[in-house]
Amino acid sequence: MADAELDAMLDRRRLKRRLGWWRLAAVVAVLALLGAVGLKAVPFERQRITRLAVHGFIMEDSARDRALRRLADDGASKAVLVRINSPGGSVAGSEELYLGLRAVAERKPVVAVIGTVGASGGYIVALAADHILARETAITGSIGAILQTASVVGLLDKLGIAAETVKSRPLKGQPSPFETFDPAARAAVQTLIDDSYRWFTGLVEARRKLTPEQLQQVADGRIFSGRQARERRLIDGFGGEEEARRWLETERDLPRGLPIRDLEYGDTDAWLDRLGAAMATALFGKSLLRELLMLDGLLALWQPSLTVGAAAAER
Repeated sequence: MADAELDAMLDRRRLKRRLGWWRLAAVVAVLALLGAVGLKAVPFERQRITRLAVHGFIMEDSARDRALRRLADDGASKAVLVRINSPGGSVAGSEELYLGLRAVAERKPVVAVIGTVGASGGYIVALAADHILARETAITGSIGAILQTASVVGLLDKLGIAAETVKSRPLKGQPSPFETFDPAARAAVQTLIDDSYRWFTGLVEARRKLTPEQLQQVADGRIFSGRQARERRLIDGFGGEEEARRWLETERDLPRGLPIRDLEYGDTDAWLDRLGAAMATALFGKSLLRELLMLDGLLALWQPSLTVGAAAAER
């Protein structure tokens, strides 16, 4: 083989090797670019504490329930801080939120902070936490059951108005402001209230580890200040978010200085519903909004003022 031919063959081999290296470098560059785009699209999640705000009337909320299930599996969220400022709400809504938080508490620590008020259903939510803090002047407690109604039968008689009702059985629709609250209906409602009361007090006894005597002292329906609640073991201590963070760091070995991020859930319609409820409260007052919301549901709600004509089963 001539020298010229040998040199040409060697040049072709060197060119092929160079092209191979360039192809490999191009593939690596493309993969690196794709990786960078992917990291930007899915940002790295820092460790954090998740804050759940429980404010106002507590209702059932499927979006909140789904968010809590996701939160339980979220490895970046190392603890949950529940910020409560609520007089309660529906019994079913309070129970749903309690159970959702207990499921989270099986995976990570949960601490509750009661602000201005955390009574009735608001206190049920606090019971889901591993540790409960409150301000010394906060309002909490209101453990018990009550049904309130009013009769306008006498007034209608004076006005010459007769209220006619057609129903399947005598107890259907009782109690009603347009009918006399007869003994059989009263006994049936009392059974319902008693069962609700046993559920609530059983929750308090188990979660706060109270003796029957201690439970009897707090379960008569009264409200307590934070100071009184601490004396009766309904809460564990005083403070706000900083004290809650300190407890998580010292008692649950969380790293110091973790950022706190709010738990976001719901969609546009849910925000519109909340806005509509807020506007109704501002325009017509809490009593009308309460009547619109309650309908046939038991409420776990502490209310310092009552409106004549409102019928509410409360816990």
